[in-house]
Amino acid sequence: MANEPVGVLIIGAGASGGAFAWSIADAGMSVLCLEQGPWMQQSTYPTNGLDFESRAMGEFSASPNVRGLAQDYPVNQDDTPIVPLMFNAVGGSTILWAGHFPRFTPRDFRVRSDDGVADDWPIDYETLEPFFAVNDTMMGVSGLAGDPAYPRHEPPLPPIPLGATGNAMARGFEQLGWHWWPSDSAIISQDYNGREGCINLSSCGSGCTHGSKASTDITYWPVAQRKGVEIRTGCRVREITVREDGTADGVLYYDEDGVLQEQQAEIVVLACNGIGTPRLLLNSKSEQHPDGLANSSGLVGKNLMHHPYARILGVFEEELDGKGPGGCSIWSHEFYETDRSRGFVRGYSYEMTRGIAPASGALFASAQGRLPWGSGHHEAFAELYNHTAGMVAITEDLPEETNTVTLDPVLTDSDGIPAPKINYTVSENTQKMLDHAVERGEEALHAAGAVETYHESPLRQAGWHLMGTARMGTDPTTSVVNEWGRAHDVKNLFIIDGSIFVTSAGVNPTSTIQALALYVADSIKRNIGNLFD
Repeated sequence: MANEPVGVLIIGAGASGGAFAWSIADAGMSVLCLEQGPWMQQSTYPTNGLDFESRAMGEFSASPNVRGLAQDYPVNQDDTPIVPLMFNAVGGSTILWAGHFPRFTPRDFRVRSDDGVADDWPIDYETLEPFFAVNDTMMGVSGLAGDPAYPRHEPPLPPIPLGATGNAMARGFEQLGWHWWPSDSAIISQDYNGREGCINLSSCGSGCTHGSKASTDITYWPVAQRKGVEIRTGCRVREITVREDGTADGVLYYDEDGVLQEQQAEIVVLACNGIGTPRLLLNSKSEQHPDGLANSSGLVGKNLMHHPYARILGVFEEELDGKGPGGCSIWSHEFYETDRSRGFVRGYSYEMTRGIAPASGALFASAQGRLPWGSGHHEAFAELYNHTAGMVAITEDLPEETNTVTLDPVLTDSDGIPAPKINYTVSENTQKMLDHAVERGEEALHAAGAVETYHESPLRQAGWHLMGTARMGTDPTTSVVNEWGRAHDVKNLFIIDGSIFVTSAGVNPTSTIQALALYVADSIKRNIGNLFD
């Protein structure tokens, strides 16, 4: 039996797909979301058993190439120093993310005007601010109002406690007179909307067994379903189909039995992340769109931005707690704004981290030459465990057309759809940023009392942030979508994930991704009468 046509078809049920679905349901159209992964069950997450660390490195790894699950697709990562990370399920990568939840700042939207590089966004912070606020409420954000790095906003919950580790790092920043503030965290610090507050399981990166971390399968999607939105799991979309006039008319997808199905729709919305979205657009070639869908500019798949990370850790004589959400303690924007005397343009933020779980910490320390195997291993490990604190530096990645997502000519997924191939190089500007971040991070750690430091830069397993590959703009020759997410070439095709970012800022993108998704949904509802003009 053929699938009934729908008004709105969303591809992807992650951070942006969930937020968009919840909002667009109010437009009065039938809404269907196709997701290639399954619904997750908290009872199956690794921390339900003693083997939680080994499972987190295998079936719950953030790398699809490591997991190799039925719902995954492989990624050719031979030509990138940073491994792309993602998760396919209802909730998407929010299942495994750390929940660190900064917003972009107002200046992040006007990089060309302020710093003479990259491009300005066609929208600004003020446009997105009400959607940031709605999203904070829906996700359940913990934080503290008054951070001088941002316009004033009021997180709905108090901040996650800093603990001994956070307080030690704050001590170092205070000693140097540097900015720090409790993080905005998409992790609830107390009971909220039927979810229980965080109990410091320290397992955010392999799924929150307790449900305190705001993955969209437990925040947006239950409410969207109550509004009538349908989610169909186990559906791998092969291509977006088009009418004779070049507009989208739906998709072809493989169901969980591998049977090719067709789903028609009046509006198609892509929410597949900065790799999955260009992959699907490039694979949707037709007579009307010979270079891939929405690609008359030639920019689909170009300008990939990652946020290269540096991890800087210090060893302390004092015992630290090491408990709690790994990436949600304090942050710093001390080196966020451009200061050309540093030798680079733009900047980076620091995200303080808590102690690493035993096996993970041992593996990282060993890779840095800090932990011997064999004789002396346990003694050296005892000096590190619950005595380590530090940070990651999140560096701004400027758009470069040579950093790309293309279709691999050989590698495919299990249904024969071409896999994405990543070509990415850390720029000279970003490398200088990383070097600066390591030096200043070591300085902060020593000020906090660390007796030694070690680091990895750039961090290879850090390709969470996938941005820029279908950029937003008002000029169809230099962008893929317009200022409210509609493809210039296809009037009923919208993109709502990180691929529409113009620049990457120096902070995690998910809060801004979701605010954009809510903004696009609101724009569609406001323009519904002449949507396709």
